[in-house]
Parts: sequence; structure tokens; C-alpha cells
Amino acid sequence: MQLSWRPRGASAHIVLVGKGITFDTGGISLKPLAGMQLMRKDMAGAAAVCAAVLGAADLNLRVRVTALAPLAENMVSGSAVRPGDVVRHYGGLTTEVQNTDAEGRVVLGDALAYAARRLKPDLLVSLATLTGASRVALGKRTAALFTHHDGLARALRQAGAEVDEPMWRMPLAEEYGFLLASEVADLCNAPTTGEAGAVAAALYLREFTGAVRDRWAHIDMSAPSWADKSDGPLVRGATGWGVRMLLHWLGTV
Repeated sequence: MQLSWRPRGASAHIVLVGKGITFDTGGISLKPLAGMQLMRKDMAGAAAVCAAVLGAADLNLRVRVTALAPLAENMVSGSAVRPGDVVRHYGGLTTEVQNTDAEGRVVLGDALAYAARRLKPDLLVSLATLTGASRVALGKRTAALFTHHDGLARALRQAGAEVDEPMWRMPLAEEYGFLLASEVADLCNAPTTGEAGAVAAALYLREFTGAVRDRWAHIDMSAPSWADKSDGPLVRGATGWGVRMLLHWLGTV
């Protein structure tokens, strides 16, 4: 799904990409029951970027914004992707699916490649409930931020701090690139070692950003997208994390 706000006179074009897995069973790599119960939240990134575009229009922000919400349901069926399958993405890259429960990054890859090739944004930002590893590293209130662009990192973190949606910048560590290696495809979607989970996922997404690689930021917001109890500005349940931060940031671009 694609939503756009294009006011007259806008000098910058921002593309927001949000993971939209409407329910995640894990697919063939089936989650246990406890891991499935909150998987209706796995579309929180898509909800946030769509809400940000609608908010930008309501506030008449003077910046062009496009939201891409790649939507899918990760279910077990006779046609489900299997471990070992190779998927060809928009733009031609291929992925060996080593774990069907790492489906979000595969879906996001297509959307990021489309954004970079077709929309040619000035800045590209992805939001996703992507990894449990980010929660292990940063807890339930802080999202993980990945980018090569120092100015974009400062702007996003400042916007988050001002609306109480904090982020911590994590490394896009080149030394972990080996985790994406596959013998049958350009990339694998889930290293079997389980090492550096959030970093490996971000490095995987980076491969789809093309010419926008140095103007892209990824936010892994799995943990703060849902609150077990009300906590400050976050109400119990789905928090809408990222909408206020994005709107605050877009107002400064």
C-alpha cells in the first residue's frame, strides 16, 4: 500500500517504509503459542508510517512524504515459503530463506528496493517490529536506530527525545556482514548462529537501499510498539510508537 502527501512547493521528498505483517505465526518455522499471542502488533511499523502521512496532511507540513506499507500474513499453508527456498526480490537480489519466522525483513526488502529505485527519495526511513534482539539489548521503552548518516541520526533521536519516544543508535558493523552469506543466493534472511540479531537484520535491509544507502535510517521498534501497562505517555496495549516522533521530525525537515 502506498500513501502520499505532496504539498505545493515542497523541496524534499521523504519516504517512510513500515513493516506490515498483519499476523505472524512464524510460518513453517512455527512460533510457540506464547510467542504468537501478540503477533497482531507485527504491523505496527506500517501503521506508524501511514499515520505519519495522514498527520502530515492534517498539519499541512511543507514536505513531501510517501509511506509504503508492504502487507502480508505469515501463515502455514500448502503454498507457504519453506526453509531453504530462494526468493527473488524487486530489483533482482535473491534471498535464501533459512528461517520463515524472519519474514518481515524479506517483505521490507522489496519495499525498500522499490522506494530507492522508483521513488528516489531524499531520505528513506524504515520502521519495523523486527527483532527480539533489540528488546534484549535496549529494553521495552527504547528503539534501536541504525544509519550511516550522522545528521539524520541526530535529527531522529532529537525528535524522539522531545516526544518521549527514545532511540539508541546501534552500529551497522561491517564485520558482521558474513552473517548474511548464502551458498545459493545473494543473501540469507536469518543467520543460524543467532549472533548480533538486530545488527544482522539491519545489515540485511541495507542491501536493498541502493543509491539511498547513505541517506537511509532503520528503526527497530518491536519492544516499544506494545505496552503491558500504561507508562508515561504510552497507554496499555498498542502504543502507536513512532507517529509522534515522525511528525515532529517531518516538521523540521
